[in-house]
Amino acid sequence: MHDSKWQAQGKASKAKGQRFEARLDAAFEAYKAQGVASVEKTPEPMKVIRPLGKGRFEAFFVKKAQPDYEGTFRGGRSLMLEAKYTDKDRMDKNRVRPEQSDYLDEREKLGAWCYVLAGFSSGNVYRIPWRVWAEMKERFGRKYITEADVTKYRVQEDAQGRLLLLDKHERSDHDE
Repeated sequence: MHDSKWQAQGKASKAKGQRFEARLDAAFEAYKAQGVASVEKTPEPMKVIRPLGKGRFEAFFVKKAQPDYEGTFRGGRSLMLEAKYTDKDRMDKNRVRPEQSDYLDEREKLGAWCYVLAGFSSGNVYRIPWRVWAEMKERFGRKYITEADVTKYRVQEDAQGRLLLLDKHERSDHDE
């Protein structure tokens, strides 16, 4: 495949991932406005290599262990969400890196509700309990999921198309 074709595919994938993230952000803004929860994107840590002056610098992104989003429900319960998007018909377990898995395991043991928000090219989004994701091989017999595997975790939308990411949140959904 030509470099230009790879570049075009990469650009299109990045744009779709950004649209997915924008949908998540809009949902979290609405929950904050309603006083239901405060959920914020975890900033990407970076290391400055060289200052260039006038507030500019060269830097690179450092691998992060924290999930993409962290927040708190009204009442004090912590929430951790790792967001993943794919154009393919399946999503591999290794999309969540080992250091992120460790972080989510630790937070879940402390009582946080932890999920993977999986977006597919169909436009559907799934809120998959962390334990289900972590035990993917045992539950599905393989280290990837398809949309058919996780239909019960599909996130509904309101009349305006906003994702209802935290609606109908129940402990039983988390404990599976």
